[in-house]
Amino acid sequence: MHELDETDLGILRLLVADARRPYSEIADQVDVSPPTVSDRVERLEEMGIIERFTLDIDRSKLSNGVSVLIDVDLRPGAVGDIRHRLAELEQVEHVFAAADASVVMQATVHEDEVQAMLADAIDVEKVIQYDVRLLAESFWNPEVDGAEFAPDCDECGNTVTSEGESVRIDGQLHHFCCSSCRSNFEERYQQLKEST
Repeated sequence: MHELDETDLGILRLLVADARRPYSEIADQVDVSPPTVSDRVERLEEMGIIERFTLDIDRSKLSNGVSVLIDVDLRPGAVGDIRHRLAELEQVEHVFAAADASVVMQATVHEDEVQAMLADAIDVEKVIQYDVRLLAESFWNPEVDGAEFAPDCDECGNTVTSEGESVRIDGQLHHFCCSSCRSNFEERYQQLKEST
């Protein structure tokens, strides 16, 4: 399995600071060629470490609402679907799903419109309660120092350590915590492929 090296971490640090930074400038700073930076970024995307290049916008300066933090306690089993629907709302900036069947989101909206926004997005029968707080400040700190690549095993869901394996199957990269998981996955994959 591939480990992140100092070049990978250097590229990530530079992209976190400025995602629009040219690859030629990154290459100069991490002492590799621009095509190597491009290949590394592509691999980091494929590994799921880089999910997308985006902007961090202060939406409160673009609309006439206020920034609020909304904590929604849900009935068990409702988190996954509701998290996706809330993330699609134009007022919502960030959505976090917690292990205790709750969803926390940051949104820019008039406080008196929160209930209507939630009612439009989710079945209120799935909501136990919700709490709205005015957000005074928020900070975004994507830090990569000391980070290690630790994906979930595509077979069992355990964390893949340095003893794990990565393999490309039909063009897609898969990660496994051990050779047994890799074998089980490949065997089942082949059976499914042959049955179609």
